[in-house]
Amino acid sequence: MGPSSENISSTRTHLTEAVPNHGAAFASDMASYPAGISLAEPSDYFALMKPRVMALVVFTAWAGLVSAPGSIPLWNAIAAIICIAAGAGASGALNMWYDADIDAQMSRTKKRPLPQGKMAPRAALGFGVIISVVSVWTLYIATNIVAAGLLAFTIFFYLVIYTMWLKRRTPQNIVIGGAAGAFPPMVGWAAVTGDISLDSTLLFLIIFMWTPPHFWALALYKKGDYGRVGIPMMPNVKGPKSTRLQIFVYAIILSLIAFAPIFTELAGPIYILSATALNLGFVALAFKVWKSQAGEDADSSDAASLYAVQTGDRAARNLFAYSIIYLFALFGVIAAEGLLRGFS
Repeated sequence: MGPSSENISSTRTHLTEAVPNHGAAFASDMASYPAGISLAEPSDYFALMKPRVMALVVFTAWAGLVSAPGSIPLWNAIAAIICIAAGAGASGALNMWYDADIDAQMSRTKKRPLPQGKMAPRAALGFGVIISVVSVWTLYIATNIVAAGLLAFTIFFYLVIYTMWLKRRTPQNIVIGGAAGAFPPMVGWAAVTGDISLDSTLLFLIIFMWTPPHFWALALYKKGDYGRVGIPMMPNVKGPKSTRLQIFVYAIILSLIAFAPIFTELAGPIYILSATALNLGFVALAFKVWKSQAGEDADSSDAASLYAVQTGDRAARNLFAYSIIYLFALFGVIAAEGLLRGFS
């Protein structure tokens, strides 16, 4: 059973009070960090760039690039992918700079470089800004202004719109903020064509609709982690029952949008078969989440691992894990068919 309206109201009040005054707290925290960057190693800067997230960003951007009509010189294509990866990494570094206060309190983020005191926040900020500027400028030189502009907007959107504005203020943070992770295939596409098309917009929409069920599945079994730091994720504000239903609804909408590339001829017969199987799996797992008790255990230990969960949360964990495979596979088929068209 879902929480009562009184409990939800209490939770919402708690979350509002728990959201920190970031500016004051962060200014205070800076004094406790190392003055320089002597403790930081190259691996720490690499960790700042959120390599696991960056891998998915790079892959979807590459899929957009190889499925776009037209051609681009090999070295320009390689430069474009490197720039998109660097831009995504810069976004991650800037996100960690701003969220250092809450990262230190969450089980799955407390081992990041800033909470561990391996570098000063100003070092992470400087690193993120420099990589952002270099990646956008280099992409402009290697491709065109449309691709560079989209990459710049993606970095801005992730840092300012999502991290600074939405994340700590609304349970719709992931719904709206998910656009930041959906832009990369559009950037890859624009690197080749110099424009934004219906097909690249469909690639954007697939990731945009994928993001809420993906992250809400995680939020169901990390509810305590988010609640501890006052992040108003959907399970904490609307309750697990409402979140589970929304996950299922989004899964159905995602499955419908995922078939749209067939009608624009961006995707072919291999994609039809693959998308059918992948979407059946996604909807089936989302249905299991809807009918489960995921997120109901208020005493969840919130282990540091993304996948170590209690029995009642396994349905959510399974959907979260599958959703990553789903997106890689779906965009992998789109990329494969794009490459096949290029060779034909």
